[in-house]
Amino acid sequence: MSRRTHTSDVGSIACDELGELGAGKEGWLVENPNLLSALDTHSIALANRSIVLILQFKGSGSRVKIRPDLSPIEAESISAIEWLVFDEIRVLALGTSCGYLLIYSLDAHLLHRQLVYPGRILKLRVRGTKRDLKEDTSSEEVCVVLAGVIARFDGSDIQSMLHRRFQETQGQFWDQMSEDSYLEDSENSFGRLPYQLWNVNKYGSCADAAITGIMPPPLMELQSSQRYFCAITIGNDAVISAFRLSEDKKRSLVGAILSKVVPATFSTIASLSSMFWRSEPKSPKKPEPKVQSFAQAKPLTCLKDNPRKGEKLTLSPSGTLAAITDSLGRILLMDTQALVVVRLWKGYRDASCLFVEMLVNKNTGASSSTYHGCVKSDYCLCLAIHAPRKGIVEVWQMRTGLRLLTLTCSKGSKLLQPTYRFDTSDGSSSSYAPLEAFFLNGDSGQLSVLNSYLK
Repeated sequence: MSRRTHTSDVGSIACDELGELGAGKEGWLVENPNLLSALDTHSIALANRSIVLILQFKGSGSRVKIRPDLSPIEAESISAIEWLVFDEIRVLALGTSCGYLLIYSLDAHLLHRQLVYPGRILKLRVRGTKRDLKEDTSSEEVCVVLAGVIARFDGSDIQSMLHRRFQETQGQFWDQMSEDSYLEDSENSFGRLPYQLWNVNKYGSCADAAITGIMPPPLMELQSSQRYFCAITIGNDAVISAFRLSEDKKRSLVGAILSKVVPATFSTIASLSSMFWRSEPKSPKKPEPKVQSFAQAKPLTCLKDNPRKGEKLTLSPSGTLAAITDSLGRILLMDTQALVVVRLWKGYRDASCLFVEMLVNKNTGASSSTYHGCVKSDYCLCLAIHAPRKGIVEVWQMRTGLRLLTLTCSKGSKLLQPTYRFDTSDGSSSSYAPLEAFFLNGDSGQLSVLNSYLK
């Protein structure tokens, strides 16, 4: 009887260019905290503090290197990375330690540059929910996480901007203007994407955060056209915190202070100083990007359990479940709608989690990651837990199901998942593409996928 394999090889990313990111040293992929990774269906992006390398593991195997123009005065560096995929458009989004959002094309052209909020961008999250029988509303977004701050960009706004940029590219826009001219005034050259901004540091600065979806308005409040979002944060002071985010800026006291009091104070100081000191004429300086005011963020609940600290946060596709790892080696499964912990695992220090969809007890002889004829209802939601200290990956059925699978994982491997795709099609495809987990072995460069069928 042949032994069943639970993974399938997808490709290899081994190349000489990886040496710039530290490849060649054992454990280089997982031991460097400044090494970032983002996976797409055909390519992977790896970045350190100043360089991004895009490697295609399917097809031609092309390689693209991006060197963002970062501020040496402020020691600016790359702090977050994620793919943005809109049907035929694929771009790479970068977050910097100074709070800038950069979007690059696959030929290393800078398409957009915008200040989100002064501070280090910790995470870029791309997610969405489509309107169906279970969901009354649809929402697609890019969430930018900073320490104590969450920003939300609507997916449709980013898509419209990218369509305009690529049309300009086809019209030889890049030949008429040099890269340097863009950076002279980034806000004017690239325009400004609308977004919402919330202060969520009531219980201390957060290590990670996510917007889980749209939530109903508060009780006893007049109905309006504005939407409310639920946000989950984790951090050192509070393991888990939850907030109701409003689109209304007028109710935010912090936002009012930032938008009115602070500019007025600086204006008054500048006027008084000009009365007492005469300054020599100076060359005009470009105006500093304006900081957007905060909208209202109302705290809902929090869990404090010193010395436990929240470390990593992973959302299910629908946003109704969140897997949270902490500093004591525990994994908490949280219902983000009821805001309660529904399951707990212990003994998983330094673990990372991903939600996957599996075919359980289905008679299929598939040997690849494509399963024709299967629909979404055929799959069950599972949680893949990578425990690097144990050298294993476990798959547990949600919410309260058994452990379905345990497999060994090579030391120096990383658990990855392709980013959410902003799909504008009608969803009439005959087969459903399940949520999958991939393993990247840093020492060998081999990329493999966890098979989505179990017997």
